[in-house]
Amino acid sequence: MRPSGITGARSTMNTSRGSPAFSIQAMELRRIFRKRAGWFRSGEEIVAVKGVSFAVPHGTIFGLLGPNGAGKTTTIKMLSTLLVPTSGTATINGYDVMANEMDVRRQLGVLFGGDRGLYLQLSGLENLRYFGRLYGMTDEAIGRRASELLATVDLLDRADERVESWSRGMRQRLHIAKTLLHQPSVLILDEPTIGLDPGAALDIRRLIARLVPEQTILLTTHDMHEAEELCEEIAIIDHGEIVAQGSPALLKARAKVERQVVIHLAEAPEHGIGPIEERLRAASAIHHTRHVIAGTGTPMLFLRCDDTSAALNQALAVLHDEDAPVTTIQVREASLEDAFLAATGREFDEVAV
Repeated sequence: MRPSGITGARSTMNTSRGSPAFSIQAMELRRIFRKRAGWFRSGEEIVAVKGVSFAVPHGTIFGLLGPNGAGKTTTIKMLSTLLVPTSGTATINGYDVMANEMDVRRQLGVLFGGDRGLYLQLSGLENLRYFGRLYGMTDEAIGRRASELLATVDLLDRADERVESWSRGMRQRLHIAKTLLHQPSVLILDEPTIGLDPGAALDIRRLIARLVPEQTILLTTHDMHEAEELCEEIAIIDHGEIVAQGSPALLKARAKVERQVVIHLAEAPEHGIGPIEERLRAASAIHHTRHVIAGTGTPMLFLRCDDTSAALNQALAVLHDEDAPVTTIQVREASLEDAFLAATGREFDEVAV
């Protein structure tokens, strides 16, 4: 059982209502911004989010994946009560984000991308003490919880140092500790690894993965690898709309791209490559076979297929029978980039709308 850390705060689940099936539900969320054309006249309308709907089951990581300007941050600001939806509804643990604003905030820990949100002149521990008091926690609860979290994010030995001396990766780990301080059941993490070097980003991803199933996480990212590594389900968002949704495997399976197995042989077969190609063409999992001679003078086989595992198994059986040793194998599967292209008709990019 988690220790209680917030004095007077409600439980993270409203048991009088019963537990809702999902920690987060968004239903036809829409947000319109209006440009100002002058002091008294309104300019054009910009629809930043266009009827977004999704649901996040308890104890899972759900990803909103899209390029910069796709509507990710606007969506999470509506979910976290920082923006009022133009239309549509949303709930956090059953609480309506407009009708039950304070209840929603008690459920949530929110981390926005960027460097803001910490006091650099304070130490890591002093930052957590400050924010703990803002959350209404007792000093005893803050001390206990801060020690736990600083150990969790591997900052306990640096807790008394000023944050201004820390690397960006260390600051981001402190951001996560601050987000967890009041023991929220639902976390919204907006681009948590943006701007980090690969090593620091890997540390943050490992930390996030350890937070489930105790927490439910909504993760926004434009990093394909991050989304695939962490998320059980992903909604691809583009120009304010969800254009595809499902598990990473399902999204990739829907992408109609050429799947290919490339096999590099150690040497040219004694009787030539022709007999091998004939047998490979007859294999049920292989649609097309061709070969080229590499710069080393050895053959490379290119096999097109729908199921790379089945094609590879059949090809290796043939090569074993033909006593054709293999040096390297490359497999070309569908990627989330392919899934984005299939859903939107364009390449994934960073262009804001």
